[in-house]
Amino acid sequence: MRSWIGSAAIALCLASAPLLAQDAAKGGSKDSEKAAPVRAEPMVSVTRHSGTFGGQRIAYTATASDTFLKDDKGNPRARIFSVSYVKDGADANRPVTFLFNGGPGSGSLWLHMGAFGPKRVAIPNDGRDDGAPPYRIVENPDSLLDVTDIVFIDPVGTAFSTALGDTDPKEFWGVTKDAKSIAQFIRTWLSENNRWNAPKYLGGESYGTTRTAAVVNELEGTYNDVAFNGLLLISTILDFGAQAEVPGNEMPYVLMVPSMAVTALYHGKTTPAASGAGPAALAAEAKVFATNEYLPALMKGTALVGEERAAIRAKLSRYTGLTEQYLESADLRVTPSRFYKELLRDRGLVVGRLDARYTGKDFDNAGETPDNDPSFYGIDGSYTAAFNAYVRQELKFSPERQYVTIGGIRDWDWDLPGNGGEARYYKNVAPYIGRALRENSGLRVLVAQGWYDFATPFFGAEYSLTRTGIPTDRIEYTSYDAGHMMYVNETDLTKLSRDIRDFMRRR
Repeated sequence: MRSWIGSAAIALCLASAPLLAQDAAKGGSKDSEKAAPVRAEPMVSVTRHSGTFGGQRIAYTATASDTFLKDDKGNPRARIFSVSYVKDGADANRPVTFLFNGGPGSGSLWLHMGAFGPKRVAIPNDGRDDGAPPYRIVENPDSLLDVTDIVFIDPVGTAFSTALGDTDPKEFWGVTKDAKSIAQFIRTWLSENNRWNAPKYLGGESYGTTRTAAVVNELEGTYNDVAFNGLLLISTILDFGAQAEVPGNEMPYVLMVPSMAVTALYHGKTTPAASGAGPAALAAEAKVFATNEYLPALMKGTALVGEERAAIRAKLSRYTGLTEQYLESADLRVTPSRFYKELLRDRGLVVGRLDARYTGKDFDNAGETPDNDPSFYGIDGSYTAAFNAYVRQELKFSPERQYVTIGGIRDWDWDLPGNGGEARYYKNVAPYIGRALRENSGLRVLVAQGWYDFATPFFGAEYSLTRTGIPTDRIEYTSYDAGHMMYVNETDLTKLSRDIRDFMRRR
């Protein structure tokens, strides 16, 4: 990866594409939208449904709508598209959960149509490509609507959400800028729905976990607090500095070793741990090696020679499934992109980045890195088609705007405020969660990670949340036998849903 900011964006944005988000009322260019008047009223569609979730029959109202974000003078600056699912009965104290995906630049369709919405798209469970349409849209008994109302949020530049009038969309494109806009949306939603005193949960996937931390900082870090009961961190990335693939930074290599180990085990390139046959046992063993032996060895730099170097190389080969010769050529430091290409080179295959269970074939077998990620092109067509069909046909929300699945954002502002400017150089939002935990005794955190996720590796999540200043007694970890989007595996979807239900019920 070419730079750590670039790697962060690519790691979380599943892909990159031209800017599509600035439609006018007639689907024109950004310039035509500037010339067009802002709609007097947001577009709203309300439909009523019922389904069985968590074994309970639930009648609910779905509201697919634009919410205008206004300036101090009441002028609309942007519209945020959201879909709210609220159980019928008008219970002001029923829990409500706000969810989004990541990117930055991704719509919330992944969590919506893959995990927690009342309908989901059915795709293969076993790492096979999703193929061509039509895709099956089925009832989702694993939706959380039996325990919480759900609001899926699409930040400005994603989905149907756009800047309005003369507003530059870059005013919303940055860690803090984005968080402020989502915080404003949440406050508006709570007021309009009379839910200020309801238990509240906030969560996201991938960069959505970064956004979760930043939004909590905006909502709980002010005098006008919105307190939360729980944070749901799914495929977590908080400390970008620790995972920055730049020369001289040894931490990314250390944090990736356990992910490489379980992937090598899955593909038959290494042997199980002495303590057990599954990924959990090998991951635990690999974390001990990475922390106690590999990291100290890398810190020696060019002074690591002779028998000590040979011993580290042999153990690293055992965990990664790569040959000692290859590891020596890489100076004992293997980037994930090289690993995807090298692990199954003898089979003419590459492994996926978002989910290393997936494999694909490149144009040829000679390259250093893969042509593409088989775990992304294996799912993208189905989710995009399914959500567009569902929202336009069943939810009756069909604006003359294209739904931007991913890639509608550019020039993201990664700078963080505070710390005398140091945060401009080391990007880490985990301290926001630490502060929230210290100052809200009722707040708890659930961290859900897939074993085969290289975009947001499980050891990286654990590392970021065990630093000084972060209370660990209210942080729970759950693991899944899939990758970044563990819910593509139906067994893991059910487990994830059950784990979140249990988490919420223990409040």
